[in-house]
Amino acid sequence: MPFVKVPLLDLQAQFRQIRGDVLSAIEEVCEAQGFVLGPRVEAFETAIAGYLECRHAVGVASGSDALLLSLMAAGVNPGDEVITVPFTFFSTAGGISRLHAVPVFVDVLPDTFTMDPEQLEQKITPRTKAIIPVHLFGQCADMEAIMEVADRRGLKVIEDACQSIGAGRHGRKAGTFGYSGCFSFFPSKNLGGVGDGGLIVTDDGDLCELLLALRVHGSRSDYHHDHIGLNSRLDALEAAVLRVKLQHLDEWNAKRARNAVNYNDLFTRAGLLEHLTLPATDPRNVHVFNQYTLRAHNRDELMAYLKDHEIGHKVYYPVPLHLQECYQPLGYAKGDLPVSEQLAQEVVSLPVYPELTDAQMETVVTRISEFYNSR
Repeated sequence: MPFVKVPLLDLQAQFRQIRGDVLSAIEEVCEAQGFVLGPRVEAFETAIAGYLECRHAVGVASGSDALLLSLMAAGVNPGDEVITVPFTFFSTAGGISRLHAVPVFVDVLPDTFTMDPEQLEQKITPRTKAIIPVHLFGQCADMEAIMEVADRRGLKVIEDACQSIGAGRHGRKAGTFGYSGCFSFFPSKNLGGVGDGGLIVTDDGDLCELLLALRVHGSRSDYHHDHIGLNSRLDALEAAVLRVKLQHLDEWNAKRARNAVNYNDLFTRAGLLEHLTLPATDPRNVHVFNQYTLRAHNRDELMAYLKDHEIGHKVYYPVPLHLQECYQPLGYAKGDLPVSEQLAQEVVSLPVYPELTDAQMETVVTRISEFYNSR
């Protein structure tokens, strides 16, 4: 077949569609010379709270800071335990450790890659302070089961929705089930900015007020500090661009979901299901496919073949957190969390961005077919 490159992500294609609106929004910020917080951040916070159907939204500097600030607001202290999953980006557990608390890992489900709620209760101890489920790759964890355990045991739930803005479950948006919900606006996300950015959402007015202080060094008025906080403010430039992009989010998410359906059909028709496990969607979920992630036989050899043919791909995540070097003092060993460990050996993510064409998807599937048919 003709040689066709397919990038893992093409943000330039997205930018071309909205170039005028984005540059106009940036120019307005530059003309006003108000770059930190201010009315544009407030307007974005109002808009996204409306989109997510929650009462409050607090813009912060990154998704990592959203998690850290939520843990701080929840009163997580040194020695406390916070339960989360090992199959996720590092910041999910990193924020726990930054507070000198202890991450306690629960394995994930083999189909949705989200927290296994049946293992949750057995990991709770008198030191447990909170739970962080991760809405991975664009779909929600089993929040009904997780919230039932948390409510019964008096634990706060901080949702890591950094990969799942716009995802839903039973008519509710990801990030709106628990004590707080955390989002990232890293450029590769479904709603991505022009740099780092993050958000915390909540229905709790007191929590909102606390977060507003914590993001500016714990200050409620200039140079008066009620708490020890962070410098973690969403920039006005980011907010202005994100407000433009928010208008397109549902359309982009729908295109991602359509691309996933197309992939599923192409892989099935190509007879590749003996080699691949396609992404599973919980029927209670609306999946927005921040990643289209397969489980593949001979994954590493397949990746080498895709690299040779310039087909974008990536592994999220090659080493589960409980086996990371920095977490060796926690005492986990290989075999302790077998699903996460197996996924780390098998998963590979393929291009699924909204601007991906049918021809590009067919190229991806053809190259994967070539690989398996040649073995």
